[in-house]
Amino acid sequence: MGIYPAPLEVLVDRLASLPGLGPKSAMRIALHILRSNEANVKELVKALLEVKKKIKFCSVCFNITDTDPCNICEDPGRAGHIVCVVESPGDQLAIEEAGAFRGKYHVLHGALSPLDGIGPEDLKIGELMVRIGKDRIEEVILATNPTTQGEATASFIARLLAEKYPQLHVYRIALGVPMGADLKYMDRLTLEHAFKSKTPLKT
Repeated sequence: MGIYPAPLEVLVDRLASLPGLGPKSAMRIALHILRSNEANVKELVKALLEVKKKIKFCSVCFNITDTDPCNICEDPGRAGHIVCVVESPGDQLAIEEAGAFRGKYHVLHGALSPLDGIGPEDLKIGELMVRIGKDRIEEVILATNPTTQGEATASFIARLLAEKYPQLHVYRIALGVPMGADLKYMDRLTLEHAFKSKTPLKT
């Protein structure tokens, strides 16, 4: 028999299974829900069900959306000949919030990781290859994360693109030392990328 009533323990277990939430955080959220009035709890349940029911993947870029194609794919003001390839919807959102890119996106939904059993067929790489030919894409920016898996994914896609679309302009986002950082605290991989991505100074 648990310390807390069974319904509360079930709720804590469900919350603790979410990424980034441990048992203590789950318990705090569960107790907050318990203290909330019934109307607020019903609104939360409704929002969860609405997300599950209405949110889907865009059939073009595979980002999350409630319309198909998504608003970005349908936006005539964006450069349709440039595609930025990202690992996840969260990465796409971060780029959008920065306001630094005005092309289209392609979301892979992961990165290559043989040790975890994730191969090219588990990602939206095949769909990217088809899309480039179909939509007459001229430029691809590989914005996978600066991790071992992200680097392997970017290299793999770059090789495929070079073989199938030799005329295509393929870029990797610049990686290196962030603004305000101290060099003595940088890891080897970050410094290596910083020197590889060096740019000329204009005076």
